[in-house]
Amino acid sequence: MDTSDQHRFSGPVTVFHERRLPERAIPTGYAALIDTYDLAVPLPRTLAATGQRHRIIEEAGWHILTPRHTPHASLEGHLTFALKYEGLDLAILKCLFSTIDANEVEALVRAKPTGSYARRIWFLYEWLTGKCLGLPGADRGSYVPVVDPKQQYATQGETSPRHRVKNNLPGTPAFCPLVFQTEALKQFIDMDLSERARAVEANVPRDLLARTAAFLLLKDSKSSYAIEGDRAPQDRIQRWGRAIGEAGKRPLDLEELLRLQRIVIGDARFVRLGLRSEDGFVGEHDRESRMPLPNHINARPDDLLSLLEGMFAFDEGPAQKLDAVIAATVLAFGFVYVHPFEDGNGRIHRYLIHHMLAQRGIHPPGLVFPVSAAILERIDDYGRILEDYSRRLMPIIEWEPTEDGNVSVLNDTADFYRYFDATPHAEFLYACVCKTIEEDLPNEIDFLQRYDRFRTGVETVVDMPDRTVDLLFRFLHQNNGHLSQRAREGEFAELTEAEAERIEKIYHNTFGDPAT
Repeated sequence: MDTSDQHRFSGPVTVFHERRLPERAIPTGYAALIDTYDLAVPLPRTLAATGQRHRIIEEAGWHILTPRHTPHASLEGHLTFALKYEGLDLAILKCLFSTIDANEVEALVRAKPTGSYARRIWFLYEWLTGKCLGLPGADRGSYVPVVDPKQQYATQGETSPRHRVKNNLPGTPAFCPLVFQTEALKQFIDMDLSERARAVEANVPRDLLARTAAFLLLKDSKSSYAIEGDRAPQDRIQRWGRAIGEAGKRPLDLEELLRLQRIVIGDARFVRLGLRSEDGFVGEHDRESRMPLPNHINARPDDLLSLLEGMFAFDEGPAQKLDAVIAATVLAFGFVYVHPFEDGNGRIHRYLIHHMLAQRGIHPPGLVFPVSAAILERIDDYGRILEDYSRRLMPIIEWEPTEDGNVSVLNDTADFYRYFDATPHAEFLYACVCKTIEEDLPNEIDFLQRYDRFRTGVETVVDMPDRTVDLLFRFLHQNNGHLSQRAREGEFAELTEAEAERIEKIYHNTFGDPAT
């Protein structure tokens, strides 16, 4: 290895790319590679460095290791450190491999032909760039996984005899976001939420379950529009609800996405349907100059087909071998960052969550977990998670404003949508799915059971149509279990004083005292 490498890497610093370190330390691994090779990539959520104290610090987006962890100041040293301690960041690796000379990677592998990290680096170079290095196939060394399954979620994988590695990457070069193993995700997975949902369903009569399913479906559809700030007419909400109810039944391809967009938009007189033909952004405009103020810039139109085809391939293959909620996370959040349409992206993004959960049989047949309602209740957290990646993405997107108030992207950005860290997104989505199973599903079943008892009780007092019973319930519910004077003198003027009191008592015995 060329010893001149050691003079190219940074010494101790207190600030790295505007990010303050907890203490003076040497940027290491991906941080060192980004700095040394001037890589224009989104910074990882956590960066690594080696300090001078013999204790490990995890603080403010930094993982400060001890002096004994300091790698050799070379390409091989920092790449090995990154793979060993930081996992795979495919966006950084792709940018690095596109920047350095292929001979540097060849030299690295020739120096340690049986080394597990050297062979992983070799495989990743060829997998990410599509270029074959001038190296003979490996003939020694145990097969090692490309993704360390103790660090990040991966598939079982297939062997690559040329490199003597097991390719367990959960995607293809066209689309492969990754999710780190975290304690929160391990706990969620251990809960076996699909089994919990089936346990709730098992003790519910089929007719009651059907009513529960209908309500939850409508609740999710309404919430998905509400997240976008839309007040859609009832027919569009119901039509979208029916589409959600069929999620997972059709293969995912471009025609299916276009079909969904038509359902979402409804009236398309002022919206161009189909894939975007121009750049786009999420954000605001300056009120005076109409200058775009983007919070997120979408993938370029020329990259949309490639990115979507990567998602379709993910849906057909790797997604079926990952935990279902993690697979849903990768697919749905990958889609919303790409933002392939002028309008409808957010609702289709949430549809894709249902698509994956239904396809994998996570919820009982005929039931839809109201994930959008759970998201709506945590809308601030949802926004922060989306903005976290966009905030790290924006500094490396070169753009200029157009005359019509749009943006024009000037650099190649496709890889930033192919490869991103979806860990916080997975933790968030798992929490939402958990809530729908642990709270929303049993709560709705409980409500309907109580409502049926209320209706039966009312029928012992007076005969009235179901529609009138429902109106009576709503009056009582809105007025803390009491019929208001207006209701007594209006819609329910025919009730006697004794009948009204009995009905109020039935409500109280069934639903409890709302004031307590």
